[in-house]
Amino acid sequence: MKVTKFGGSSLSNTTQLQKVLSIVKADPERRFIIVSAPGKRVESDTKVTDLLIQYAETFLNKQDTTQIEKEIISRYKEISDELNLKEALPEITHLLSSLKETTYTSTPRIMDLFKSSGENCHAMLIAEFFSRNGVPAQYIHPKEAGLLVEDIPGDAIIKKEAYDTLYNLRQLDTVAVIPGFFGITENDDICTFSRGGSDVTGSIVAAGVKADLYENFTDVDAIYSAHPGIIPNCHAIKELTFSEMRELSYSGFKVLHDEALMPAFKANIPVVIKNTNNPSAPGTLITSKRTTSNEAVVGIAGDSGFTSIYISKYLMNRQLGFGYSVLKILKDLELQYEHLPSGIDDITIILRKDQLNDSLEADLIKRLQETLDLDEIIVKHNISMIALVGEGMRNNIGVASRATSALSRNHINLEMISQGSSEVSILFAIDDANEKNAIKALYYEFFCLA
Repeated sequence: MKVTKFGGSSLSNTTQLQKVLSIVKADPERRFIIVSAPGKRVESDTKVTDLLIQYAETFLNKQDTTQIEKEIISRYKEISDELNLKEALPEITHLLSSLKETTYTSTPRIMDLFKSSGENCHAMLIAEFFSRNGVPAQYIHPKEAGLLVEDIPGDAIIKKEAYDTLYNLRQLDTVAVIPGFFGITENDDICTFSRGGSDVTGSIVAAGVKADLYENFTDVDAIYSAHPGIIPNCHAIKELTFSEMRELSYSGFKVLHDEALMPAFKANIPVVIKNTNNPSAPGTLITSKRTTSNEAVVGIAGDSGFTSIYISKYLMNRQLGFGYSVLKILKDLELQYEHLPSGIDDITIILRKDQLNDSLEADLIKRLQETLDLDEIIVKHNISMIALVGEGMRNNIGVASRATSALSRNHINLEMISQGSSEVSILFAIDDANEKNAIKALYYEFFCLA
């Protein structure tokens, strides 16, 4: 039994939907289909979800919504007409037109209502499409499925009891088409997932029905060992562990959000990333434990837009509660740190720079200096974080040495280096301007010289 999720690019038009139909027909074990809203048809196009956000903003600003409604409905009508579908479109049109009649007054609540309708409408249309083309299917609303979530608009969290209800879906004798991206509260309100969207829904459903496999179809053949836009003909990763995937996603890989697979991970359900446009490609398998060779590094990820704050004080390690005081200052200013490597007399605080403005940064520096009586504080902007990831580091000596030597040969200065106790990744902080060169240098070292 498989749960299969298709992303927006896989469902953007009738050509893509025909590919999806062929994929579902090819394997009767694909019993649960999780769908996204229609994505871009061409690069210059706009995703339906983005159009729905515009619709919501137009409504909230008390402006005329006629044009944006028409544009959204036309996306579904185009698909419906080309595929000669008749049943779902009237309901889709009514649902989209009635959004502006909501009695909600809370902006987050309104945004969730509008945004979620993209997946909801598409699931109706796709269920009809399947049924008319040899795949008996039914649309299942998240409420009917049992996707019960905590009442947190824009940041839904699945409730534990939802998994018991989801298990009952196994009794269905048709293919279930379920909209991704949102769940339902106990009061029947819609709440969207903040990160990973439909990926999260697929992972939750896979865990709930105890699937043998969770397939995530996107527009790439596999997860690559580095960004293919930086490294031409980049090495495809055949197999990853959940820990490796989480590290890579957190550090900059965009195929999946780092939190999206947690339900599947906890239920020990393997996940495979595949390409809708090339379904015969093996893709990338993500499991609890790899069966492939235990190479030291499986992937290199990079992400920019960080600020580092270096603080130093002699005998810091003897001052009881020093670290607590640092964290309390960050908490009081509602700042989330990303990394916090430390030495005997110093700590480096790595933050996303978009959390800071000039005033907040000045306040942070002032509080750190006055509260902790620092010897030195140095702030650097425009920092990139580069991650080397691989569970094989535990069994391979000299990974850090090879990495730093490769960066040194390419005249790339390190602002910081950090390795967690799990030894799954090594992080390097460098200047933003050197991010691409650093990834190239490390890729050459670990994948071309290996």
